[in-house]
Amino acid sequence: MSIEHTVVLNTARSPYARLRPIPVSAVQLKDGFWRPRCAANAAAGIPQQFDILKARGLLDNFHRVAAGEEVITQEFFFRDSDLYKWMEAAAYALLDGDAPVSAIRAQLDEVIDAILPAQSDDGYLNTFFGNDPTRRFHNIAVDHELYCAGHLIQAAIAHHRVTGERRLLDAAIRFADYLTTVFGPGLRQEAPGHPEIELALIELYRETNERRYLDLAGFFLERSGTRDAERFEGHAVRAAYCAAGAADYVLETGDEGWRASLERRWQDMVRTKLYVTGGIGGRYHGESVGMAYELPNQRAYAETCAALATIFWNWRMTQIAGEARFADELERTLYNGALSGVSLSGTHYFYINPLTDHGQDEGDPWYPWARRAPYQRQTDYACNCCPPNAERFLASLPGYFASTSEDGVWLHLYDAARIDWWLADGTPFSLMQQTRYPWDGTITITVEPEHPAEFALYLRIPAWAQAVAVIINGAWADHAAPQPGTYLALRRTWQPGDTVTLALDMPVTLLEADPRVPETRGSVAVRRGPVIYCAEGVDHEGADVRRVRLNAAVPFTPHHEVDLLGGVTVLDGAGRLPESEELPETLYAPRGARLPVDLRPAALRLVPYYAWANRGPTSMAVWLPLDEPIRI
Repeated sequence: MSIEHTVVLNTARSPYARLRPIPVSAVQLKDGFWRPRCAANAAAGIPQQFDILKARGLLDNFHRVAAGEEVITQEFFFRDSDLYKWMEAAAYALLDGDAPVSAIRAQLDEVIDAILPAQSDDGYLNTFFGNDPTRRFHNIAVDHELYCAGHLIQAAIAHHRVTGERRLLDAAIRFADYLTTVFGPGLRQEAPGHPEIELALIELYRETNERRYLDLAGFFLERSGTRDAERFEGHAVRAAYCAAGAADYVLETGDEGWRASLERRWQDMVRTKLYVTGGIGGRYHGESVGMAYELPNQRAYAETCAALATIFWNWRMTQIAGEARFADELERTLYNGALSGVSLSGTHYFYINPLTDHGQDEGDPWYPWARRAPYQRQTDYACNCCPPNAERFLASLPGYFASTSEDGVWLHLYDAARIDWWLADGTPFSLMQQTRYPWDGTITITVEPEHPAEFALYLRIPAWAQAVAVIINGAWADHAAPQPGTYLALRRTWQPGDTVTLALDMPVTLLEADPRVPETRGSVAVRRGPVIYCAEGVDHEGADVRRVRLNAAVPFTPHHEVDLLGGVTVLDGAGRLPESEELPETLYAPRGARLPVDLRPAALRLVPYYAWANRGPTSMAVWLPLDEPIRI
């Protein structure tokens, strides 16, 4: 295995990429925030998910197809993709020092040995449709054949980059070659209903330099109907995957029409359809993003896969533009709407991520699938897309920390970590980050080029930062002018052992939504650094925190609790809580009349949103109504 081959997104030869991501294997996470989460994913989550997928018969399906037998299953028709996502996760986990590498490699080999004999001679591979050519591609808007193919290709690329082995990659290439004989100019003109194949084909183009894969991806994108779209709309996961694929296409072609389309849709998403946690998808119906400002809290869908999809999109936009706004949104989602999808143990997952919950079991007799309360993470789901998707992302997370450009190194994420890579001119360098981020805003970076070297060190200054200071080798960098929401370029001849300290102020900030978001009027969400906070009933004697009122006149006090929820900084404040859990006599009352009767002064404790529902069923709320005087 060669270290340069473990990038998640290989823009080394992409002519329209400003940045080039550093490989997964070039980043070593130390004892900070992300190492225990990645370790739990690699050591517990990924091995467990293999057992689950195998017990559900996914490997048996490939054996039956290889034997010419009919596959009878209760699984969804896109079931193969769950196994392929797991394979991608397992491949990257081989780079994790906390992973049971021998066991995971054996599991990967077992899966590959099951998959390869099931592939048709022409390259087609799908266990739901088998090897009968008459069953293929009858309804690609629904049947997810190309979605599954995309995940196979991505798994094969990851496996090849990490292990150097080609047998899975060669199978993926045969499938991709077959697709180029079925779809394209003069051939079938349909577009896949669920984007994913576009990202895979473009990464396969980067891996093989075969232009036909890029062209086929562009062909599918043109038929998506999104080039001229003014809004970000539709099924949340599909919309964001489609945008990520278009961003990949821009990286290779520089197509200005697609770039303008991405800008319009990105602006529409972040301005009108994005949860404060970075989640997307306000509607259960169709798992869609809904209309502008349609952001319900308890009925938020905010699928984990959708949060991950926006991370993939923002990551590609960061490489195109080198603009901090995209990395800022990536960070928002990373610490909140995506991380909430995985338990602290790394073995249980949310499909849906609401922003408030009553913590009780309340089904819907008409649509039982539409209510999963009490919200507790599960090891798997009937539609099991989210668990292996979260696993493949966490396994590859070190590859999202930094990039290089022609003139320097860019730091996107902060955590205790060591980065070893090369500058554009081939000079080896190391960067060591020491920090307690996201609980503390002080990040000390030791720069270690092999010999004195002139380059720019680009530090992302988060948009949430209100005050920023930069210290170089113990002296205030008066010449630096850090602006929140930008990358700060520090250009100098760096000597081995030089240090840069980035000090970010981390005040507790009360956030208000646009008043056109009806469910949050008169309420605030609480943020410190990149972390969004929530109240849980378990910290308030079991009270229903959906009835809490926040006293904004009492400042929150941050306090780090080493033994709580894996070690978190909590926020202690004040407000009012329910006097009793009995239902009020009336649903409606005159303004101000209910406050003295139903609520009592109380201390409030907020915990990070990502960590909720790790202590059993309990009520939860992100948006807290303000306890303000009533003026008649």
